[in-house]
Amino acid sequence: MREKMMRFMQGRYGVDQFNNFLMKLFFGEFIFYFLFRRPVPEVASIMYYLSLATLVYTYYRMFSRNIYKRASENQNFLNKTANIRRKINNQKSIFKQRKVYRIYKCPTCKQKVRVPKGKGKISIHCPKCDTYFIKRS
Repeated sequence: MREKMMRFMQGRYGVDQFNNFLMKLFFGEFIFYFLFRRPVPEVASIMYYLSLATLVYTYYRMFSRNIYKRASENQNFLNKTANIRRKINNQKSIFKQRKVYRIYKCPTCKQKVRVPKGKGKISIHCPKCDTYFIKRS
């Protein structure tokens, strides 16, 4: 069965970041549909058809043989969402480091400066503007 699926998918585009986003969007729309199907049936029916269209488009992209077009769609998606993804990754990084480091903003240039926790009152040097400021770590 696995070999049949591999033969079927040969020459087809497959899954990329844009498809992953579309699948998450589909699940969000479908959950929204289930939450509002009783209280607001008009909105629920719109959400149902919208989620169905999202799912159909996702599978269309996945099984498409026009690889160049799908790759350019994915690249366009990645270019448009680059700032959002960068901010999310920065927040994840800060969250992972929260037990070991404190992150302060320089009062003059707003540059983020990372200092180790548990050192008491320390003088922090901003590498961008060469300002010193005192904070508790």
